[in-house]
Amino acid sequence: MFRGHSNRSLDPKGRLMLPPEYREEVLRLVPEGRLMLTNNFDGAITGYPMPAWEAVEASFQAGNKLDPRIRDIERFYISGAMEVALDKQGRILIPPYLRSFAGLDKDLVLAGVGEKFEIWNQAKFEERRRQVGLRFDADLAALAESGVTLRL
Repeated sequence: MFRGHSNRSLDPKGRLMLPPEYREEVLRLVPEGRLMLTNNFDGAITGYPMPAWEAVEASFQAGNKLDPRIRDIERFYISGAMEVALDKQGRILIPPYLRSFAGLDKDLVLAGVGEKFEIWNQAKFEERRRQVGLRFDADLAALAESGVTLRL
């Protein structure tokens, strides 16, 4: 599991050094260090170890291909995916397309979200956390009304 968040820097070549605990988790799941990066729906990049990515792809294969919403989501998510691998220093090269999509510059945030992690432009991440904090209680109440229970 990927947890927590940390401020990171992107080097001039577009490489990101993963923190030791993330590198260990990736290598535990995928000894050759392969990851899939894709654009996500929040304007950031999501990184998946290959087994978790394969489950994402399988879920699309099981979907109803006649539903244009599923096709559009699949097109957005799968077509944005790029395979990368950890180098010997524990870095990943973020492809230019994904750097541009997420507005990544030198300062970014790596955020663990369970079986995957996200790579954010630092300013966008901080603004998003601020917005979530402002509506936190209202969102929890609305989820509870719809039958969703979260243990916090």
